[in-house]
Amino acid sequence: MQFWLIQTLNSVAFGGLLFLLSSGFSLIFGLMRIPNLAHGAVFMLGAYFGATFIELGINFWIAALLSGLGVGVLGLLLERLILRRLAGNEQGQVLVTLGISFIVADVCLMVWTGDPIPLPAPAALRAPIFVAGFAFPTYRLAVLAVALVIAAGLYLLIERTRLGAMIRAGVDDMEMARGVGIPISKLYMLVFLLGTALAGIGGTLGGPILNADPGLDSQMLPLALVVVILGGIGSLVGALVGSLIVGFLYNFGTALVPDLAYFVLFFPMVLVLVLMPQGLFGRVPQ
Repeated sequence: MQFWLIQTLNSVAFGGLLFLLSSGFSLIFGLMRIPNLAHGAVFMLGAYFGATFIELGINFWIAALLSGLGVGVLGLLLERLILRRLAGNEQGQVLVTLGISFIVADVCLMVWTGDPIPLPAPAALRAPIFVAGFAFPTYRLAVLAVALVIAAGLYLLIERTRLGAMIRAGVDDMEMARGVGIPISKLYMLVFLLGTALAGIGGTLGGPILNADPGLDSQMLPLALVVVILGGIGSLVGALVGSLIVGFLYNFGTALVPDLAYFVLFFPMVLVLVLMPQGLFGRVPQ
């Protein structure tokens, strides 16, 4: 019984981490039509930044915010100085983001070496919580709570503010949004900053679970792609639901049928692509 409860909690907590990664990825993809293949490297960079800040004696939660800010600034520079010059050249943008992911991976390898760096969880969250005789890892519950708070904040931003209305308009029909005077170029910067900052925060929060590891980018990027395809491009609700689905498939698939873990993960994606190409909550592109 405890196995199923712990695996369920691990799946939900991992889904929360995936949401921090994939929500920004989905918005960037939906608004800018760029499958940012450097997004996994951004997540990994956030983990390394967090490890460095914590090693300097900075509080864990402040380190997560600083990591998000630092990675977000790098993402903003990437959009402003490189991707904007390739506007309309989708293949060039894909190749550039893929190349940047390789560059980031090599820089991390050079600066932090190839050994995994464990990030210590906050001292107050290291002891497990006991409920009805079952032990639950406190830190994973905290990660889930943080992810839900951020999800609620993003929902209010996207659904209840003027900025969110402009982002939704850009995702639904970019040319029409541009025609009615919405500053698409500024939206590009804001969404790229927000998306990469969330990935950086997620990297630090995931550090105590996944470690800062040179292979973290290649581990997380395919999962983010599956989330976006399942949930629907540009859909915040789709990113949340897709993250939870992938979290369950990944954890239970790895635990129960490790030899078929990737089949269990990717087969539902194939079905969705065949039956619902726009995803569970996505809209047909205009």
